[in-house]
Amino acid sequence: MITNTLLIKLKERNYDNIEKTKSVLLSMEGKIEALRGIQVQVDIRREETSYDILLITHFSSMEDMETYLIHPVHVEVSKYIASVLESGASVCFEE
Repeated sequence: MITNTLLIKLKERNYDNIEKTKSVLLSMEGKIEALRGIQVQVDIRREETSYDILLITHFSSMEDMETYLIHPVHVEVSKYIASVLESGASVCFEE
């Protein structure tokens, strides 16, 4: 299984923006066949150095992950994330 994680720090780090971003990310659930699982976690520490959101996605293979990346639903979500993103970091690994 392939797991991809994405840390998201928003430009405007308030409750409403965090909740909207979480909702937008979760909107992919059930709409992309290659996506085996999705989790969205919100940071509870709220430190300056913290990221706001952690996205965790699971795939059967790297090919499925590549399919997900170009899927129209993911592309639209990515456009939204790019518009609110201050910084991000990603780690992809195989289990």
